[in-house]
Amino acid sequence: MPKLVNLGSLCIDHVYQVPSVAGVGETVASFGHVVFPGGKGLNQSLAAAYARAAVHHVGCIGDDGAMLMEVLDAANVNVTGVVRRGADSGHAVIQVSSAGENAIVIAGGANRRIEDADVERAFALLGAGDWLLIQNEINDIERVLSQAATEGIALAFNVAPVDGRESGYELTGVRLLLVNEIEAASLAGVADPAQALDRLALRLPETDIVLTLGSAGLLFKSSTGKGKLGAYSVDVVDETAAGDAFIGYLMAELLAGQTLESGLEHASAAGALAVTVPGAANSIPKRRAVDEFLENNTLLRR
Repeated sequence: MPKLVNLGSLCIDHVYQVPSVAGVGETVASFGHVVFPGGKGLNQSLAAAYARAAVHHVGCIGDDGAMLMEVLDAANVNVTGVVRRGADSGHAVIQVSSAGENAIVIAGGANRRIEDADVERAFALLGAGDWLLIQNEINDIERVLSQAATEGIALAFNVAPVDGRESGYELTGVRLLLVNEIEAASLAGVADPAQALDRLALRLPETDIVLTLGSAGLLFKSSTGKGKLGAYSVDVVDETAAGDAFIGYLMAELLAGQTLESGLEHASAAGALAVTVPGAANSIPKRRAVDEFLENNTLLRR
């Protein structure tokens, strides 16, 4: 069975519930503080595993990161590629407003201590039909992109969060590019999502591209052309990890042999369910919940 190898980040998330996200020079009082396992990599591995994909996670934690390995192991994610390196795991400070909007500050910690041996460990796990998944929360992205292109690896790259490094990335070897509006604008140099997709499609003719738009749905480009999908209508509680739930489920669908468009419908359902629950990793839905949601809800077409 094909598997997902996620060379990905792991974080300890400190989530603060606030009336509204603090602006420049503003102090707001939190009416709640919770600590969750998180990080885009961990969340995406969990989502893919919940979608019943075989997942190997490769990455780094600090001495404080035992719970991060435990949550992955409990979801049957293979964590033999996760190593302890340094005192501190990556962590995030997340403000979540009453409207479900968020603002996030991350500290790389052990996620920025990826070494050559870790990269080689991830590539050594890959076999026929497997996918390699990375996010922009780790170091040595350029090396991973170059090696994947040289070896013809099926690489999915979630260019999140943008931090300035992405302007120098060589993306022609990426099989699947996953971006939101902000990330697409940074890569394409234009704010309008449709124009950004067009520019990226010209630059990367062999790459499938998914550009998510939150409650407005998504745009995509594949080998069969470009398209639009709407969103499912849900009550938003917390947007944190919705994109990660989306990506994990999409990767599971692709590993199961589904087309990109079919996979996007399942991924959209997972993302929609994730925003109805507060928190990050704990908000990612199980496969049964996604299947039931798909039976009872219609994707809003654009």
